[in-house]
Amino acid sequence: MVDERLRVHARGSITVVTFDHPPINIYDVATRDALCEVLTGIIADPGVRVVVFTATGEHFSAGADLREFGTAPSLFAMRDARWQRDVWGLLRAVQVPMIAAMQGNAVGFGFELALHCDVRIASDDCVVALPEARVGMLPAGGASQTLPRVVGTSAALASVITGERISAADALTRGLVNEVVPRERLAPRTEALAAHLAARPPAAVRAAKAAVWAALDLPLPVGLAREADLAAALARPT
Repeated sequence: MVDERLRVHARGSITVVTFDHPPINIYDVATRDALCEVLTGIIADPGVRVVVFTATGEHFSAGADLREFGTAPSLFAMRDARWQRDVWGLLRAVQVPMIAAMQGNAVGFGFELALHCDVRIASDDCVVALPEARVGMLPAGGASQTLPRVVGTSAALASVITGERISAADALTRGLVNEVVPRERLAPRTEALAAHLAARPPAAVRAAKAAVWAALDLPLPVGLAREADLAAALARPT
């Protein structure tokens, strides 16, 4: 237990981070601070091979805490306060695979966190959305950059500028999630995938993640050279 809103459980080399802020797992400053603490610990722990994000209750996360919005001078001021600590930079610094297991609403913060993960599994009742456009804002958790890398510019732009709610089945068709399972299968399927990834050679998994994410930003010749360097490092005797 890091904070009453966030629970962390280590199962061998798998670290499970569970949002526990009922009834809808809203994201507030306290959750942000707790998540920063958790991610800092994960990054520093060489024994962690897989990170799983889950949530208690009916919803993965319905986004930001509107009660906190009400105490701020404006929506923009509250958003800036929430981002004063770089949760998103810490997520990008995690070198091991991250899995988001989403049910119910995965909206705003919930979906943005999932987009920083490497695998997104949704229950069949899940709905994803980036609703910021509805109040004249831009997603501030990286979605304008991560979503095009996941699904391409056309599909990403449609989601960001409309703020539409997208069902799990539609999200799978669009490539927003990797897999959709019945709600009762979400936890066991996530556990099985996490165990599968944790059983792979950790150095090779970290190298694969580094190489694929680098491909999004590097010219092809540079990316190929990066791949060759990572492969050579794996081949060296330890």
